[in-house]
Amino acid sequence: MAKEIEPQTGDKNFGTMKKLGVFLFVAAVVVVAYTQYGDLLSLESLAKQEAQLRAFQAENPVLVYGVAFLVYVVVTGLSLPGAAVLTLVYGWYFGLAPGLLLVSFASTAGATMAFLLSRFLFREAIQKRFGDRLQSFNQSLEKEGPFFLFTLRLIPAVPFFIINAVMGLTPIRTRTFWWVSQLGMLAGTAVFVYAGSSVPDLQTLADKGIGAVFTPSQLTQIVIAFVLLGAFPLVVRFSMKFFGRAGAEPVV
Repeated sequence: MAKEIEPQTGDKNFGTMKKLGVFLFVAAVVVVAYTQYGDLLSLESLAKQEAQLRAFQAENPVLVYGVAFLVYVVVTGLSLPGAAVLTLVYGWYFGLAPGLLLVSFASTAGATMAFLLSRFLFREAIQKRFGDRLQSFNQSLEKEGPFFLFTLRLIPAVPFFIINAVMGLTPIRTRTFWWVSQLGMLAGTAVFVYAGSSVPDLQTLADKGIGAVFTPSQLTQIVIAFVLLGAFPLVVRFSMKFFGRAGAEPVV
């Protein structure tokens, strides 16, 4: 028995050390990226280099798109602050259609990266500790997972990095997480990219933020519209279940 237990214990320790190593590496990358390069991605810093950025894009279009995609994936995948600013900048830099295409796929790739990191680092420990309590929740999520995720993606009040981390702890499939996120984040991405593409220059965007495109009342209306859009599927699902149960009741 001792010979059988030792490899299992060794494998368990190796797995724990591997997860710890990945966690420390990610933490180090986050700290270095935020402290060393955080200011470079600020609107104020980018506004000062506006002419150089335009010239570099004209000379190296393929390289610019590739680097921009990679930067967005890293920022969202590691849950670094600045994704909203990058979306605005990309809208200004690439224009509405190219910016929307780039940000849409890059944000989904980054979200999936964060999802997989959360699953690799924390899911096993969470399931072991709360497995019995989460059993019914996991069963429900296997059936309702795509619908639940899509609804959360439509509500801007729920930070996307929290959704990525929490969904990584659930049994939802990676492929399902990817395509539902791709669709669910599209509307919000379009609004931010449009906002960026509508400003004349980065300095205006740096001075006024999203207010350079939308007035406070318009912004409030947009947020309300997204909340209602996110709540609508829930209302429909609840109504279908309610009337379905009512119709199934025997008539006395």
